[in-house]
Amino acid sequence: MLKEDKKWENVKIGTKAVWSAETELFYEGATQTPIVQNVTFGFSDIDTWYDVALEKKEGYIYSRNTNPTLHVFEEKMRILDGAEAATSFATGMAAISNTLFTLLSPNERVVSVKDTYGGTSKIFMEFLPRFNVDVKLCDTTDFEAIEREINKGCKVVYLETPTNPTLKILDLKRLITTAHNNGAIVVVDNTFATPYNQMPIELGADLVLYSATKFLGGHADAMGGVVCGKKDLVKQIYHYREINGATLGPMSAFLLIRGLKTLELRIQRHNDNASELAHYLQKHPKVEKVFYPGLESHHNHEIAKKQMRGFGGVLSFSLKGGYEAAVNVLPNLKFSRMAAHLGSVDTICGIPKVASHVETTPEERALLGIPESLIRCSVGIENIEDIIADFEQALSKI
Repeated sequence: MLKEDKKWENVKIGTKAVWSAETELFYEGATQTPIVQNVTFGFSDIDTWYDVALEKKEGYIYSRNTNPTLHVFEEKMRILDGAEAATSFATGMAAISNTLFTLLSPNERVVSVKDTYGGTSKIFMEFLPRFNVDVKLCDTTDFEAIEREINKGCKVVYLETPTNPTLKILDLKRLITTAHNNGAIVVVDNTFATPYNQMPIELGADLVLYSATKFLGGHADAMGGVVCGKKDLVKQIYHYREINGATLGPMSAFLLIRGLKTLELRIQRHNDNASELAHYLQKHPKVEKVFYPGLESHHNHEIAKKQMRGFGGVLSFSLKGGYEAAVNVLPNLKFSRMAAHLGSVDTICGIPKVASHVETTPEERALLGIPESLIRCSVGIENIEDIIADFEQALSKI
C-alpha cells in the first residue's frame, strides 16, 4: 500500500467513489473536478519545464500526455482498485490493445481463453499473429488445460471474468498463482464486474483493465478505458499510449468521474435486477438456458461466490426457438434498447452477431463457443417489476 493510501484503508467503496482524488478544493474553490480543456500548459522558466518533463516535479505539459481532469479520474480508479498506479485511454479497446502491444514482442507468447470480448479476440486471432506473437486460446472452462499452457511458458496471461457474452467464470486465484509460478504477467479484464463486485488486484493480478464506457461511466454518454496495477507496468503502458496517442479527452474524463460517484448505488441495483430477471427467465417455458453466475445452475457458481461481492448486471440467455425467436423477441421489448452497448442505467439487449462479436465471422463465433441464438441483456436500474413484465409480454409474442 502506498503511504498516501492509508487514509482510505478503512473507508468503504461508496465513500471512495465520491471522495477519492477530490478531497481538496479545486481552482477558485470549486468543489467538483473542472473540465480542463487546454491542449498545452505553459511555464515561466525553462528549468521548471525541464524538471516536469523529466518527472522530477509534478505538473502538466501537453494533454496528449496527461491533463488535470484525466489525473483525477485515474487517481480515483487507482484507489478504487487498490492499485499502485493507473493510466487512462480514449476507449476500452485502446486500454486492451495498448496493454497487449506494450507487454508483448515478436516471438513471445500469450495465453488466454476463447471467450474474451469480440474486439479482444480479434487482437488475439488477427493482429498479434501478424507481429509473430504466439497466441494460445484455451477452453475457458478447462482450468487444467489453461494451466498446462501456462506451464509451457508465456510472457502474459490474459483473463476476462465474467466473460462477454457467455458469462463464464475463471478461477482467478488459481490461474494467477500458476501464472506467477511461471514468471508471467497477469492481466484481467474486469469490465463486467467493476471494482464493486470484484477486486483482481487483491487476488494477485498485476494489471486490471476496464472499458470505462460501460458500468464505470454508467450513462452511455462517455467513452473511455483505464488500466490499473503495478507502477512499473503501468508506466510502460502509459509511455506507449502517450506516443501512440489514444488519450482520453477531458470532457469524457469529467463524465466518467461523475458516473463513478454513483457506482455503488448503481451496481447494487444492477446486481439485484439482473439476479431477479435471471431467476425469472430460468423458469420461463420458452427459455432454453440462462447464463448468469448468480444462478446455482451456473457451472462455476461456487467460484463466483468466492471471488465476487455481487454477480453483475449482465446476463445472457437462449430461446427454444433458436435464432428466429431471438430476433423476433427483441423488437417487442418496450423498455430495452437494441444497441451494441452494456453497463448503462437503461436495459440494453442484443445478439453477439451485431453487438459484442460483430467483428467476428459466424465460424469464429462458433470457435469461441457463442451460439447465434444468444441474447445478451445488460439489465438497467429500472423497477424490476416493470422489466419482468416487459419480458413477459415480449416472450408471449413468439
